[in-house]
Amino acid sequence: MNASKREEVLSHLRYIRLELREMHQMLIKDDLLPDLNEAKEVRSQLDALHELLLNKGNKKRKSEFSDF
Repeated sequence: MNASKREEVLSHLRYIRLELREMHQMLIKDDLLPDLNEAKEVRSQLDALHELLLNKGNKKRKSEFSDF
């Protein structure tokens, strides 16, 4: 993996970890479920990371969370 792609992957992972940490804190401290839009944003970041890691020539697979 080249350096720029590695940095892009690391950036996605940092963002995802931060968002998941915040959602976890909401569950633990406030006993609240995260906002649906926040969950969708994290999912879209995971999808973007997945696409980044896939080879361009590979066929796209249908997400198991497509109805989320």
